[in-house]
Amino acid sequence: MNVTNTGAKGSQLPTDENWVEGSLQKNSAEHEGYAGVHNLGRITENNNTDANESKKGLLEKIVRRDNMNQAFKKVKANKGSHGIDGMKVDELLQYLKENGNLIKQSILDGKYCPHPVRRVEIPKEDGKKKRKLGIPTVVDRVIQQAINQILTPIFEEQFSDNSFGFRPKRSTHQAIRKSQNNINEGYKYVVDMDLEKYFDTVNQSKIAEILSRTIEDGRVISLIHKYLRAGAMVKHKFEETKVGVPQGGPLSPILSNIMLNELDKELERRGHRFVRYADDLLIFCKSRRSAERTLKNILPFIEKKLFLKVNREKTVVDYVGKVKFLGFSFYQNKGETKIRIHPKSIAKMRSKVRELTSRSHGIGNDDRAMKLRRYIMGWVNYFKIADMKKLLHQTDKWMRRRIRMVYWKQWKRIKTRFKMLQSLGIHKQKAWEYANTRKSYWRTSKSPILSKSLGNNRIKGFGFLFFSEYYRQVTV
Repeated sequence: MNVTNTGAKGSQLPTDENWVEGSLQKNSAEHEGYAGVHNLGRITENNNTDANESKKGLLEKIVRRDNMNQAFKKVKANKGSHGIDGMKVDELLQYLKENGNLIKQSILDGKYCPHPVRRVEIPKEDGKKKRKLGIPTVVDRVIQQAINQILTPIFEEQFSDNSFGFRPKRSTHQAIRKSQNNINEGYKYVVDMDLEKYFDTVNQSKIAEILSRTIEDGRVISLIHKYLRAGAMVKHKFEETKVGVPQGGPLSPILSNIMLNELDKELERRGHRFVRYADDLLIFCKSRRSAERTLKNILPFIEKKLFLKVNREKTVVDYVGKVKFLGFSFYQNKGETKIRIHPKSIAKMRSKVRELTSRSHGIGNDDRAMKLRRYIMGWVNYFKIADMKKLLHQTDKWMRRRIRMVYWKQWKRIKTRFKMLQSLGIHKQKAWEYANTRKSYWRTSKSPILSKSLGNNRIKGFGFLFFSEYYRQVTV
């Protein structure tokens, strides 16, 4: 076995002035490797199955200078956390300048071996379960992004018009509009499909089989398979990844679509109407009975042909107005289907606003205003296609009261309250009377005195943004 150490501390490596352009950064090779049998520069591989098979030179396109430069810029723009080697994005450029040629050649020779991902867990929307993420090293992110950029135009030609997730020039809003059209045409019952732990249970051999139908360069499939089998570091212990596609890297979205495109094609072959966004799937039917029959008939294909597991408890057949899809739901008004925000999404939004306007959040008012502004802008832009004017006015009223409560608590002492109320235009006698109030913070925040002294325009002047105001800006 030939071993080439590309990242060991103090190693002498050839420089690359061609792969990545830009200013020099700190040399990331000073980072210590992780404990265990895997060291930082694992550019070696015992199993080189199909590594020398090349019919169309796809691998050469992947490691081509312009493609790798574009991948580097994408990874740098996305920033993100470090992998198991501790290398940060701002250290990536110098490392690639020094090691780029060696990495490129090892990929072409079929000897490149990716690092295990760094396993992290984030809470799911319900707050009870956790979603596993696998964070690749920044170098592996560049290579994965380079693969993604070459595979995307190839597979885009095969993907269904009913698939909207993680695809260029496609969005959540398009998926919701497509669903709305289906409902308006009489398809008012749905199979709301839930694939249990989809990314963690994908059959890797099945993905390789599907890839091989289109990709004739066996070296590319071999490289992708290595990423799937790279393993994960969990609390400093190495774990094999014999199944699944690690979420967190640039490869997982396109591999997810490639796998589920098989389901898309089967649904189209059977004449079903459906909308899929990543692993979220709605199949539209004209009656409950038809939807139940559709679910029963499609289950064997999903479980026996694609080897995926359907969560029977969460997969439901129901009237479309009762289901949640991508945070939205639907309702009927004068015979027309309208879009609204699902109650769970509203509750999640209020919880976030409550957190950012907490009296004990421990941040300054300028930071609070900035974080609220960013959250409001992102939230409104995502949900702006829904009917929500009344909701936003109510939310703004509640949020402003919470902001007033924060300021009232910050003016802790009677003297401070008296001084601040006077400075905000309250008459001396009234200011002294309210400064001595024994009412709770929340009750006082609704008082006419605070509504006048901390009016809407004054709160705006402090840098706060209101939901309804920004909604008007983006929907004009």
